[in-house]
Amino acid sequence: MALDKEAVIARARQERRRFQRVAVDFKGHLFLPEEDREVPCTIVAMSAGGAQVTSEAVPEPQGNVVLYIDGFGRFEATVARASKGESEEGTFGVRFNCTALKRERISEQLAVYMNNGTIDQTALRRHERATTGGFARFTRASGDVVNCKVLDLSLGGVSLATEVRPQIGELVLIGQMAGRVARIHENGIAIEFVTAAPDKAADQPPKLSALR
Repeated sequence: MALDKEAVIARARQERRRFQRVAVDFKGHLFLPEEDREVPCTIVAMSAGGAQVTSEAVPEPQGNVVLYIDGFGRFEATVARASKGESEEGTFGVRFNCTALKRERISEQLAVYMNNGTIDQTALRRHERATTGGFARFTRASGDVVNCKVLDLSLGGVSLATEVRPQIGELVLIGQMAGRVARIHENGIAIEFVTAAPDKAADQPPKLSALR
C-alpha cells in the first residue's frame, strides 16, 4: 500500500512538472464564438495544459474560445478565470481542450523556447510550409465556388488570398480535400485540412493541381 501511495504522489508531481507554466511573450489572436469576432492578444504564460492571456476582450469564465498562438498554432480552450485590471486590457486563464499527444507536443515546443529563448518557426511548425503563388478555388457549404490565390501550402493546411472571408470553423472543399477555416488574416483565410488528398505522398504537401 505504501508503494502505491508513493507511486500516486510521484505521478502527481510528474503532472505538475509537465504542466508547469512558463513565462512567455507570444503574440496571438483570440476568437470569441459567442460574439463572432477575433481580437489580437498576448500570451504572457503558457503550459501544456493552458495559458494566461492578455487582451482587450475578456470572455466570461467557463466560456469556449479559440486561441491562435504564433509559432504554436490553434487551440480550442475553456476560460478558467478572468480578471479586469485598471487598464483597458484584461488578463485571464484558459485550459486547452486537446489530446494527450498534443499536450506532449506543446511541452516539446516550450522546451525549445526555454532552451533557445526564441521560437524556431521551422522546428515548431507541425508541417513545413512551401511558399507558392498558384491559383485555386474552394467550395463553401452553400455551394458557392470562390476563386483564390494560394499563399503557402503544407501537409496540414493552406493559406489563401481571398476577399471572401467565411466564418472560422466553416467547412469547405478545396480540390480533393476537405478543410476547416482555422484563421482569418489580412489577406484572406487559412484552412486546416481535415482529410488528405488520396494520391499525395506521406511526406509531401498536396500538388497545386489538386487544389484547382
